[in-house]
Amino acid sequence: MSEWTEVRITIDSENVDKAGDIASMVVPYGIYIEDYSDLEQQAWEVAHIDLIDEELLKKDRSKAIVHVYISPEESPAEAVSFLSERYSAEGIRNQIDLIACRNEDWENNWKQYFHPMPVGEKLLIQPLWREQPESEGRKVLKIEPGLAFGTGSHDTTRLCLETLEKYVGDGKTILDIGCGSGILSIASLLLGAEKAVGVDIDPLAVKTAAENGKLNGFSEPEFTVYEGNLVDKVSGVYDIVVANIVADVIILFCRDAGKFMDENSVFITSGIIDTREDDVLTAFREYGFEVCERREKGGWLCFVVKKSSCTENN
Repeated sequence: MSEWTEVRITIDSENVDKAGDIASMVVPYGIYIEDYSDLEQQAWEVAHIDLIDEELLKKDRSKAIVHVYISPEESPAEAVSFLSERYSAEGIRNQIDLIACRNEDWENNWKQYFHPMPVGEKLLIQPLWREQPESEGRKVLKIEPGLAFGTGSHDTTRLCLETLEKYVGDGKTILDIGCGSGILSIASLLLGAEKAVGVDIDPLAVKTAAENGKLNGFSEPEFTVYEGNLVDKVSGVYDIVVANIVADVIILFCRDAGKFMDENSVFITSGIIDTREDDVLTAFREYGFEVCERREKGGWLCFVVKKSSCTENN
């Protein structure tokens, strides 16, 4: 039986929604949140009872706990580093504890919550373990995310997919930075792109993205995935550069993204919490990008920027 690691994050209840959103970026298969701040109201709304277990009533109402489970193949230290950095950037006080747990079923339990899902006007995300519904003319993107981020269900990924749909066309070339499961690259190819290149520092993500590409009928040279840093592995100019990561990494990539763009290329960025908007906009200005479009969903932002002037469209 494989040993998993539980990352237990204790935060103030008032920050539970934002803390949960950030934690959900660490794993693709769901998180578990304990929040007793409105216990009585929830008990009545859900079960229509006002008799609550004594132990539950003793819970600290001022705190909430976010539980994240890290598989044996993943590094708990990396998850903790990511979470600590994100929470610090958002001013969320936290205590992070690591607990060993053994649960051979956990890896697959999250799959029950992932169903076929239409995105935008042209795509249908199809998990392999589900029966495919009628596509109704949509392009079907088959996906097995494994342990790499990117199922299409998170608001950040949906924003990117919906935005890509608007900009991808026949013959376009795509550079997917931090490609994860490969969902953005594969969606672009299904939408008519001629070529997509993905790059990720995580070898598991690279393996997963390549496998998902083959599931959908795409492999080299149409779809190429590199393991490593962007500037070390990628060359050339692309019509669309896309990054669905987090604000700090997008700010970092602003320095190099322009090297892979010409005056007609667009840089689509998502994974940005709304409280970091000013920081990201500052980076855009610093590195010569101009905002063409801003989109928002569930407190997350997606921007389309260009090196040349354009008309801003909110």
